Amino acid sequence: MAKRLTRREFIRNGLLAAGGLYLTRFTSLRATAAGNQKPWKWSREAMFYTATPRGMKCEICPNECTIRSGESGDCRNRENINGKLYTIAYGNPCSVHVDPIEKKPLYHFLPGSQSFSIATAGCNFACMNCQNWEISQTSPRKTRNIELFPEQVVEQCLSSGSQSIAYTYSEPTSFYEYMFDTAVIAHRRGVRNVLVSNGYINDRPLRTLAPYLDAANIDLKSFSNDIYLKLSAGTLQPVLNTLKTLNEIGVWLEITNLVIPSWTDDMDMIRRMCGWLVENGFSENPLHFSRFFPLYKLTQLPQTPVSTLIRARDIALKAGLKHVYIGNVPSMDASNTTCPNCGKVVLERRGFSIYSINLKNGKCAYCGSMVKGVWE
Repeated sequence: MAKRLTRREFIRNGLLAAGGLYLTRFTSLRATAAGNQKPWKWSREAMFYTATPRGMKCEICPNECTIRSGESGDCRNRENINGKLYTIAYGNPCSVHVDPIEKKPLYHFLPGSQSFSIATAGCNFACMNCQNWEISQTSPRKTRNIELFPEQVVEQCLSSGSQSIAYTYSEPTSFYEYMFDTAVIAHRRGVRNVLVSNGYINDRPLRTLAPYLDAANIDLKSFSNDIYLKLSAGTLQPVLNTLKTLNEIGVWLEITNLVIPSWTDDMDMIRRMCGWLVENGFSENPLHFSRFFPLYKLTQLPQTPVSTLIRARDIALKAGLKHVYIGNVPSMDASNTTCPNCGKVVLERRGFSIYSINLKNGKCAYCGSMVKGVWE
């Protein structure tokens, strides 16, 4: 019989590991079904919901699920128990790891630093291309988790030497309360908070969270509402609203666009997307074009040709975006940061590693021009 790890053993092994993801079962799972009308240990009453005659209406994201007694919402981790809405993703992450910040990807935020990264099961989208579908498209009741409450997350982050906590891997909006409470404590302790999200969140929850956020990478999946619906079961406008709100509040923001053959590789659509970004004040925010690899429900598609990514990058640069990167393609110069004024490399990257930095107080060491970002 396999030995079960204690929480302390889990954390020690996870932080000392050079790679990989360590998971363990709770030592005392109270696997109470939602129908039994009893919250389990890793529950707390949800934020942002309204009682209606048809059930509890969740107001965290634009899905706004109305959840009947004993049922859960689209994200699979909000349950109606005895006329109250509960999150069942509180203090029970299924993924815990220390990552380079460049993996998020964030290229203009504390380069070379480590980020303590957590996720619970669940997501408010149903993306056919999801790379983490084993945890995003299921419930916390069905994943292997560890008990790690907000105070413990911050302590373990500090112990690991990480400068930030990243809410990532699945969709942080679906474990909003856990993220929010952790972010408040982290902010108070001087730890930065990083949101890696699809951006599908309502305005009030976003503005409540934003004062505790330091950076975000938002996945702008396409610039077509029709594609959003068919690919992810979402809509475009709420994501655009999130981008504008984060920018308005002053959260450092980077944007990722996954280029999927036959879905999001239309160059006219990419041109419109880049034009919108420039027109709405994002010209100096990094845009990451990411290469698609066949996964989940799109295994029949080929991986994105590098030539397609290069064309997309050229369109973005011509549209007026200053920092455009290509991800998931090793050994490309398109991962380096260049000065928008003189064009010289101010940050040289190889994979997720930083090989040289030619910035002084956020300015190009060659010409003195400011390069937008959070550098220290």
